[in-house]
Amino acid sequence: MSDGAVLTTDGPFVEAREHLGGFYIIEAADLDAALAWASKVTALIGAPIEVRPFVTLPGA
Repeated sequence: MSDGAVLTTDGPFVEAREHLGGFYIIEAADLDAALAWASKVTALIGAPIEVRPFVTLPGA
């Protein structure tokens, strides 16, 4: 967040010296939908969120 507004940037990703405070796994139609969800959560918790896609393999 920057001055109360959600700020979206491309990378850099979290550095190794920073800790992971938790994670969410969501199902979204596309990256834009995931970013919209993340911006709502960021506004609620007042902390940055990193969005990373991952793939579920068929038959897994």
